[in-house]
Amino acid sequence: MAVELELQPLDSTNDKDDDKTIRTGTLWSTIAHIITAVIGSGVLSLAWSTAQLGWIGGPVALFCFAFVTYVSATLMSDCYRSPDPVTGARNRSFTDAVRVILGEKQAWICGLLQYVSFYGTGIAYVVTTATCMRAIRKSGCYHTQGHDADCDYRGNIYMLLFGVVEVVMSQIPDFHSMVWVSVVAAAMSFCYASIGFGLGCAQVIENGKIAGSITGVPAASVAHKLWITFQALGDIAFAYPYAIILLEIQDTVKSPPPENKVAKRASAIAILLTTFFYLGCGCFGYAAFGNDTPGNLLTGFGFYEPYWLVDFANACIIIHLIGGYQLFSQPVFAFSERWFTGKFPNSGILTKFYEMKLPLLPVFRLNLFRLCFRTAYVASTTGIALVFPYFNEILGVLGALNLWPLAIYFPVEMYIVQRRVEAWSRKWVVLEIFSGVLMVVSVVALVGSVAGLIEKKFK
Repeated sequence: MAVELELQPLDSTNDKDDDKTIRTGTLWSTIAHIITAVIGSGVLSLAWSTAQLGWIGGPVALFCFAFVTYVSATLMSDCYRSPDPVTGARNRSFTDAVRVILGEKQAWICGLLQYVSFYGTGIAYVVTTATCMRAIRKSGCYHTQGHDADCDYRGNIYMLLFGVVEVVMSQIPDFHSMVWVSVVAAAMSFCYASIGFGLGCAQVIENGKIAGSITGVPAASVAHKLWITFQALGDIAFAYPYAIILLEIQDTVKSPPPENKVAKRASAIAILLTTFFYLGCGCFGYAAFGNDTPGNLLTGFGFYEPYWLVDFANACIIIHLIGGYQLFSQPVFAFSERWFTGKFPNSGILTKFYEMKLPLLPVFRLNLFRLCFRTAYVASTTGIALVFPYFNEILGVLGALNLWPLAIYFPVEMYIVQRRVEAWSRKWVVLEIFSGVLMVVSVVALVGSVAGLIEKKFK
């Protein structure tokens, strides 16, 4: 935060490679950013998703989405520079890449979907953090007052507390100032994923059997089973893809080596690590609880003993989501500030900075527009989370919205155009079939998740 970059007018072509941005990112910082983006609240719903899909469908779905995510990231990383993926001009964001390669109209559609997804992820993180804070308090209550105590707490106050923290965190200037935030968040994600994995394994050993069935949790009707299955696919879809943020992460990488090679290698390592933890949390969680698998894995261990370990895991989630919220919000902040600065270049509220020196901290430069806009953004995500505090259903809707249009369609179409893949060639047919299949999956996941959200709201 000691070094502040001037707000630049939005440049849709990014045709100058010698911009003023100092890029210091490495393979390991890229892996940290990706893991922060991928391992989030979605990992907590994977045991529930596996329970709905059963012992065959659950693990197969996890492997399939890991493969889809890697293919998507590989295609997307080659679009950071165009027309050549190594020597071309930089596309500093997803929307910029779509604008340069596919045109202005497609860029507007992509930008709208991308920023809606960022906004929705912020809402999901507010809900998840409140759930974890409430779980810590319930755990302490049961430990001190006994297992029969009335330890039911509302989550509104915790959402507001999280909002206050994010108002402060949102004053981080940009992505380039977030490396340590992502490193800490990635470390926390490994901590709570490992604890969830370990507790699930310990519960299976204590039970002396592997719970669950091939078909998963039974439902009252075939139609209801379909809705729940589709929602489970949406939850898994939310847990994996990160194409919507990949180019922003790639823009922090220094070169040589070429940024696309670093991004591909980082994606491979990050996806292998996350898939290991996802399978552990999803499969051992289902094996431990069977048909009673909770929507949030870390709220399913009774809040009894070891209460301190469950509390620690939930604290790790909270710390991780504080950083994760910023990872998905910074692109929105950057776009908005560039756009307003381009529209009103002489506005003092946009361009004037006030230096503040806090004890033991470097000089902080305060901008009034940044303070007001980012505070309003955080307040709005917190407000919507207060109205729709439904964990699994929100994750399913967001996962379905992200999956095909953002993680599949745009990367595939950009790759085809940039690499000049000939229509009806073997590669073209394979890519279009890949896109079409994922479109169907995305649609059914969205339908099931919206149905679950409506049912939950009216209950």
